[in-house]
Amino acid sequence: MTALTTATAPDQGVPSPSYDRSSATVGIVHFGFGNFHRSHQAMYLDRLMETGEGLDWGICGVGVLPQDAAMRDAMRAQDCLFTLVVRHPDGSLEPRVVGSVLEYLHGPEDLATVQERLLDPAVRIVSLTVTEGGYLKNAATGEFDPADPSVVHDVAHPDDPRTAFAYIVEGLRRRREAGMEPFTVLSCDNLQGNGDVARQTIAGFARLVDPGLADWIEAEVAFPNCMVDRITPATTDADRQTLIRDFGIEDRWPVPAEPFTQWIVEDEFPLGRPHLEAVDVQFVEDVRPYELMKLRLLNASHQALAYLGAPLGYVLVDETMRDDRVRTFLERYMADEAAPTLGDLPGIDLPGYMATLLERFANPGIRDTLVRLATDGANRMATFTLPAVRDNLAAGRPVELGALMVAAWAEYWALIARGGLADPEVPPDVHADTLRSAAAADDPAAFLGIEAVFGDLGTDPTFREAFLRWRAALAAEGVAATLDEALGR
Repeated sequence: MTALTTATAPDQGVPSPSYDRSSATVGIVHFGFGNFHRSHQAMYLDRLMETGEGLDWGICGVGVLPQDAAMRDAMRAQDCLFTLVVRHPDGSLEPRVVGSVLEYLHGPEDLATVQERLLDPAVRIVSLTVTEGGYLKNAATGEFDPADPSVVHDVAHPDDPRTAFAYIVEGLRRRREAGMEPFTVLSCDNLQGNGDVARQTIAGFARLVDPGLADWIEAEVAFPNCMVDRITPATTDADRQTLIRDFGIEDRWPVPAEPFTQWIVEDEFPLGRPHLEAVDVQFVEDVRPYELMKLRLLNASHQALAYLGAPLGYVLVDETMRDDRVRTFLERYMADEAAPTLGDLPGIDLPGYMATLLERFANPGIRDTLVRLATDGANRMATFTLPAVRDNLAAGRPVELGALMVAAWAEYWALIARGGLADPEVPPDVHADTLRSAAAADDPAAFLGIEAVFGDLGTDPTFREAFLRWRAALAAEGVAATLDEALGR
């Protein structure tokens, strides 16, 4: 057994960096250093470095939450190396030691060092994966929320920041004060117009601190949009043990992932960028059609899987996909209600893309969990599903299956309120208390009254009628019978 460090990285059997990491330098600071970043952006940079390019684009990961100390300990113990393990549908595993991360900083203890990094002229990109709910915005309106408790705290306590945005705004303030050009901010989260959302949040936060700084940010900082895609489950002890047993590598925090990966980015990087097109990243003028396709097909389908699958007793995504009712629901939802909202998609085989999604969800090697898909569901539903409902209502198209998905979400939280899911299967959600109480209310329409999620959608008569009808069916007959009814079986 080999503990993973630069000195002991495997040189036979498991691929590891052939490039000289000691000659690489940091060019990217990344906030939200979790599994997705490591399976996706860090993987692409590692691929590029293997070609002999991009050694000046190494990554400095930053964690800003107290619990990120666990990642700090793991990364520092193994020279910031980690093992990416691709899980193929036939059960085979394809590990690779990734070396593009050069440094990890824990903000609560390394505040000064993080700010030094952000002021370093070699740092030309600051990227983010802070989750859909991490952008300090009202879920219903999508606007920056200056009353968010994290915002209020960070504005009042600049020496004790709790959000990535406080670090970024301070870093930009210092660069402006020093007469330096600003770094590019690259959001890699699952949000429509993720760069636009990042701009709104960062400028909104800065305006509370210094209106002049906010004006400078809006005028001078680039915020390219991008679309990211790779199913990346949470790491389990079984992943660690498998790596030891099958490959002789002891890795404190390996990363499992599916084979599929995609990254499409708007090409707006005033200070330069790595030559990632050499490793299959696509650079385009306008990423919106591609990201909308992914959000409303893949990510919305994840929500349906979570809320239909858990009440049927399923725990994993692939086992849920073996239920023909659920699989057929996804096929119909994508084709009948999600796809019509997408508009023109030049160069995209949309039926082929949707078929590929179903096969990706069904990959038994991934062992992705429904509780992971349901985590932070209020923000995810408001981002992935409800906008399609709104578009269909505006166009006079059907919303039956979207309403059924939302009704299943309400019944899911009613099940949680009754104690019907084991504690490990209850997802974390910042709106958990509100969801639980609204779902358990005597009035089934109370769930639609969560204004932070639904805004005025909850009062739309067409959507409201469909939601209440499907919720009554789910409560009386259960998921299986309700799906039969919805699918005309």
